[in-house]
Amino acid sequence: MTAMQDREKAFEAKFAKDEELRFRAEARRNKLLGLWAGELLGKSDLDAYAKEVVAADFEEAGHEDVVRKVKADFDAGGVAKSEDDIRRQMIELLGVAIEQVQNN
Repeated sequence: MTAMQDREKAFEAKFAKDEELRFRAEARRNKLLGLWAGELLGKSDLDAYAKEVVAADFEEAGHEDVVRKVKADFDAGGVAKSEDDIRRQMIELLGVAIEQVQNN
């Protein structure tokens, strides 16, 4: 192999690893968000609700599907949180999730 091919393979491997870590961190963030929201909603099975929130992220690209799901559940459950509150929590939890994923 040439040096250029070696560099290309290394770049592709790093890209694949970075994408996997990003996916894992976002999934972890969604789980943490589900645990937070489930607690505010008074859910008895927090893990089951967190799985629902994680699954909501597969409806469309981006994270707005998660925001909509949690906001709809908050509205139905009488929890006074805005979409912006949910997004702020997601940003905060993404940092926690990245740290957890990197330490595993």
